Amino acid sequence: MTLAQMSAAVHLAQQSPTSSGTMSTGSSSISSIGNGLSNTGRTQSSFVGLINGLGGTGVGSSVATSASSNLPSSTTQATGPAMPVTSGTVENEKIYQCINDLLCAGTREAALMELSRKRESVADLAVMLWHSFGAIAALLQEIIAVYPTIHPPTLNAHQSNRVCNALALLQCVASHLETRAVFLQANIPLFLYPFLNMNTNSKTRPFEYLRLTSLGVIGALVKTDEKEVINFLLKTEIIPLCLRIMESGTELSKTVATFILQKILLDETGLNYICQTYDRFSHVAMILGKMVIALSKDQSARLLKHVIRCYLRLSDNPRAREALRQCLPDQLKNETFFACLKDDRTTKSWLHQLLKNIETKPEQLMPGSSLSPGPQSGLMGPTSQAGNVQVVNTKKI
Repeated sequence: MTLAQMSAAVHLAQQSPTSSGTMSTGSSSISSIGNGLSNTGRTQSSFVGLINGLGGTGVGSSVATSASSNLPSSTTQATGPAMPVTSGTVENEKIYQCINDLLCAGTREAALMELSRKRESVADLAVMLWHSFGAIAALLQEIIAVYPTIHPPTLNAHQSNRVCNALALLQCVASHLETRAVFLQANIPLFLYPFLNMNTNSKTRPFEYLRLTSLGVIGALVKTDEKEVINFLLKTEIIPLCLRIMESGTELSKTVATFILQKILLDETGLNYICQTYDRFSHVAMILGKMVIALSKDQSARLLKHVIRCYLRLSDNPRAREALRQCLPDQLKNETFFACLKDDRTTKSWLHQLLKNIETKPEQLMPGSSLSPGPQSGLMGPTSQAGNVQVVNTKKI
């Protein structure tokens, strides 16, 4: 892969809606996942494992530089695998051979499938991939190759299967302690954003699998609770992309996207970023409100848990807390979700704390936390009724 190809790919990855002050979104028609997942190693292990591990513990402008600046590519000197898992084993020799097979177009597909299957059992596969000549460039070539199938939507199951295997290996790199920092420095997540920004009416599974597996890579990053990850994501378009999926995705994709937003909010920098302007807060509040209304009709305890946790975290900000008094959906204040949360003590306690927080009177807030609308303070402007959700009019602070 040439540097020109890398730069072109980053340019395409950056063509998502801007959100330096606003976070625009659109509707996206996403099909149901349906019955069963492929057993080829791309989907079930890529994002179902992430979904199961989301937990409910309550833990807490695009990047301007070119993605090619820190990437190991074919223009650099071959260094070979830097850190074998254990030396002299036949199994490791097979892994190294598979990594070497990524460099050849004829053997790449089989190597992708085999490495994707092995990534859970080989502890340092991420390190081996990163330090092997051309391996990461080969994975990025697989991603770039399917860009033309997004618009118009022509992605088929075979293409989706192949690129999801490549994404699963990138998730492995994103998860590993020794490769996560360089993964971010190389701006590799930007290559995935076109898959999160797909605006297609296609109801086929390949598109949903691709979206979910891409979300899985970002989810693997935020699960680490590292400030560097949040700081990186806030410089990109991840929040509007997640909000878009939260509004119109399938339950699985909504769950992962909401989890990513939750993790951003749990970081102090992320919370301050979202609560900094009317536009950002009102957009997040509006989407969460729409989700609550949808969940009142088609309840999902797993998704509701993350929505409530997002609301609870927003209520930690004095100005957002004041705004939530006016725009928190009534369904969270009455018995709508009583049956859904009957056996979930953690989520019930979050909801109880949320309601308690918004009952705090303005005069009880910390001194200096002005909540009235104005040029430099407050999140609430005039509100308008939209269904059962009060939507805060977008207005810059």
